[in-house]
Amino acid sequence: MTITSDSVVTLHYTVSTEDGTTLDSSEGKSPLVVLLGRRFLIEGLEDALIGKTKEDSFNVSVDPEKAYGERVDELVQTVPRSMFEGMDVEVGMSFRATTPQGEQSVIIIETTDEEVVVDGNHPLAGIPLTFDVTVVDVREATKEELEHGHVHGEGGCGHDH
Repeated sequence: MTITSDSVVTLHYTVSTEDGTTLDSSEGKSPLVVLLGRRFLIEGLEDALIGKTKEDSFNVSVDPEKAYGERVDELVQTVPRSMFEGMDVEVGMSFRATTPQGEQSVIIIETTDEEVVVDGNHPLAGIPLTFDVTVVDVREATKEELEHGHVHGEGGCGHDH
């Protein structure tokens, strides 16, 4: 079967930066199982999977605009430390922040006695990514999976809708 949008795809992957630094991998773990076309994968990887078949292996480079986007300088902000009253804040911690655009994840990138610098960019924003992928299996999604928008394991999805 050829992979199309709405196919259930089982794959092994390794994702790395241009300099070869591995960021994540399914090697030695269970393969990833996704319903394609539902934004479980970045756009560039989904695009590369279309047309592939079971046992295909490939390498694809994905530019930031089809991955986690370009960095946006305006998403780095300095806020008063008092906004974190009663909390021990450290560089690397992440929080959900309420913004005029809605809820957003931010990461603390710097702290002083008076201020905290937060970054609302995805940690991989602006970084070209390279994927090494092996398609383990491909199947048609069930009617229920398409209705629910995600893959179900044996016995269903395990939660109420």
